[in-house]
Amino acid sequence: MADPKPQSSPSQSLDDYNLSAPITATTGLRQGLASYGDPHFSLFLRKVFIKALGYSEDALSRPIIGIINTYSALNPCHANVPQLIEAAKRGVHLQGGLAVDFPTISIAESFSSPTSMFLRNLMSMDTEEMIKAQPLDAVIMIGGAYWSISRDTWLIELGCDKTVPAQLMGGISANKPILPLVTGPMMPGSFKGQRLGACTDCRNNWAAYRAGTIDVEDISMLNEELAPTVCISF
Repeated sequence: MADPKPQSSPSQSLDDYNLSAPITATTGLRQGLASYGDPHFSLFLRKVFIKALGYSEDALSRPIIGIINTYSALNPCHANVPQLIEAAKRGVHLQGGLAVDFPTISIAESFSSPTSMFLRNLMSMDTEEMIKAQPLDAVIMIGGAYWSISRDTWLIELGCDKTVPAQLMGGISANKPILPLVTGPMMPGSFKGQRLGACTDCRNNWAAYRAGTIDVEDISMLNEELAPTVCISF
């Protein structure tokens, strides 16, 4: 696919300094300006700082597609988020948009005390407010691991019940076009010829260990096999 054609001209960029022309844009960089009492100054200041990142007038004239970055070193289920961000950016740029990523909080089930459910609504509010506060025309929401669940020889994929709902609630409330991009499932493990998956087999094997039907060596080896990979996208 050919590179997108330039969408701005020098005269168009100079229009931003025409103090007699009201700024009424509802899309792109000119939407949702900070309230300094002078919209033209707000736009001027916005462009000053964004150009420090190397953006041209042409780039800043394009539709702005936000990409939510939920990567965290304490969230193994989101370990592949950086790669997904780069892939999403390539697609947006090939279609003539400007892709920009920004962070929100990241919820990891086993790393959230006392429970990750307490953080779901906070993540929803964070997602909504960051989408509304920034000049975004649409948003790709990356997050929400899939846990692999083993039942004999069948593998079932269960969607995350914290991150995905939080992002959907926040994105819908922000009233912007949204596209969920789920991080993907974990690969199953294996123990003594039996397929394993987190997190059903975490619980039933731990129950067996507490009941004394498997020993400490077995539970230690199971700990290595229940989640042999981070979540991966297909």
